[in-house]
Amino acid sequence: MKKIMTGLVLLSIVLFISACGNGEENEGSSLDQLKEQGYVTVGFANEDPYAYEEDGELKGAAYDIAAAVFNELGIEEVRGSLQDWGQLIPGVQAGQFDAVTAGMAITPSRAENVLFGEPEMTYGEGLVVEAGNPHGIESFEDIAANEDITVIVMEGATGIAFLRQSGVSDDQITYAASIPDTFAAVQSGRADATTGTEMTMRMAFESANTEALDFVETFEQPDVEGVPSYGAAAFSLENDDLRDAYNEALQVLKDNGTVQELLQKNGFHPESNFPGADITTESIVSGENY
Repeated sequence: MKKIMTGLVLLSIVLFISACGNGEENEGSSLDQLKEQGYVTVGFANEDPYAYEEDGELKGAAYDIAAAVFNELGIEEVRGSLQDWGQLIPGVQAGQFDAVTAGMAITPSRAENVLFGEPEMTYGEGLVVEAGNPHGIESFEDIAANEDITVIVMEGATGIAFLRQSGVSDDQITYAASIPDTFAAVQSGRADATTGTEMTMRMAFESANTEALDFVETFEQPDVEGVPSYGAAAFSLENDDLRDAYNEALQVLKDNGTVQELLQKNGFHPESNFPGADITTESIVSGENY
């Protein structure tokens, strides 16, 4: 009996210490704690022009905007971590990152798992095919109409839902961990096309510098929910204080033109790729603007 009581006491102590430890970890990502430690940890995907690494430095529109916002909040250092796209949301959920940013499209389903900041950019979809476009693909509907056509998409991308909404069957869709992997699949003949956000597809195509592929300039944007998309930073569901502070600083940078300048610096149009004032995260998640 004594051993049982002793064990229960020890277990209670362990649980108490664990509870205190968890509380300290949650506080560690608060704005005050981040200011005190002097840096913020951000997860990003290697997707030019949103967020990517070049010569050991973080670059891209989503990264630049996040860095400017955190600087506005008094946090000078952004420590970034390169992740596969599919690891961004799980990473911020697990507390691995204080935020994730990669031009991630705000969607109602994603909003069940993370807290999105307000929209920072807007964009459409793009398509890359085998040189000469032998299947004559100019829309997702063209893919749906020919069951022999296969399309490869980066895992977790919103384009997967857009393809399905356009009638493309799951048997026609395959997946890869990165944009370069999707390009390699089309180039090798393992897929007929690949899709992603327009700026990503265009810049990846230009970087590939190959005659084996074509960027479809005549691509018809899908008439589906979620197009155009609105990209934003994302936070854990428990970190609404940091999300709210981020939004306040973001609005300051929108009002003074900094966000527009950073979009333009990274190849986006400062007007057409800048979300309108009537577009909010709430309106997107509620379905009003989705």
